[in-house]
Amino acid sequence: MSRRRARELALQVLFQLDFQKIDAEIALELLCSEEGGPSDKVQKHALHLIQGVLEQQASVDGLISSVATDWKIERMPGVDRNIARIAVYEMRFDAEHLAVGIIINEAVELAKAFGTDESSRFINGILGALLKANTPANPI
Repeated sequence: MSRRRARELALQVLFQLDFQKIDAEIALELLCSEEGGPSDKVQKHALHLIQGVLEQQASVDGLISSVATDWKIERMPGVDRNIARIAVYEMRFDAEHLAVGIIINEAVELAKAFGTDESSRFINGILGALLKANTPANPI
């Protein structure tokens, strides 16, 4: 399974959901409907990420906002906001417990591929600040 491809799909669906009221599963299905689309495992993992972010969105957004000085979550570029959401969900709430370094690296790579020239530094800064703020009361 390609976790990177699943993250890309999750990013695209979450970005779309920021602007349209559509069911996440339908949005993912439409995105994956092309012939030779991603495998069922990739789609399943993408849906897992999407649903996890949506279920934990208030907490995830709160964590992002706590370290994004001078940036309100709703004013962040949509791509950056959703990359950060996926990474924070994986770091803090996902039961799979991947290494934090891998999660940050993947988020930075997504930002390079889908964001602006500044996105990768912005995402790295947000996630790095969350790591530094890691305390027993607020574990990552």
